[in-house]
Amino acid sequence: MPRWEPDARERIVAAALQLFSEQGYDETTVAEIARQAGLTKSTFHRHFPDKRDVLAAGQETLSRLLAEGIAAAPDDAAPLDAVAAGLRRASGAFQPARAALVASVIATSAELQERAALKQVGMAAAMAAALGARGVAGPVARLAAELGALALKQGFATWVAGGATADLGELMCAELDQLRTTAAQL
Repeated sequence: MPRWEPDARERIVAAALQLFSEQGYDETTVAEIARQAGLTKSTFHRHFPDKRDVLAAGQETLSRLLAEGIAAAPDDAAPLDAVAAGLRRASGAFQPARAALVASVIATSAELQERAALKQVGMAAAMAAALGARGVAGPVARLAAELGALALKQGFATWVAGGATADLGELMCAELDQLRTTAAQL
């Protein structure tokens, strides 16, 4: 095996998803993923601490895009409108085929479902921080961010269930609008 290959991280993710879908998450080892990617086990560990983290590979990018979208919203945008701008910005990071595969793998494992919930917490924190940077008060920023994270989760589930053919950003924003309407009834 070569000592260095470009795009090792992406190859690891692709190999892991393929193996997880073929033989199951629990049955797949790090050594198998590395071998499938044409890399060594130590190269795998330079990119990911364990196989569970492979499925969260895009979390940092997603959180950054959510925050950038919120920051780029018009100055007079209400907190939930800024969150909608973040959702639209982040929606472009999702690849339909990969998203469906990741969702199906996560559905097979309680451990992965737990990790997905933690990922949602991280995205909400990124949105709350971005809203705070816009001057939104803490409790309002946290509530708007939690609604945004829920809208992302629900919109994503609808998108994957529908074959990922609709516009993901619009689905997430529609979910956010529904949550806004529902929250007004409290």
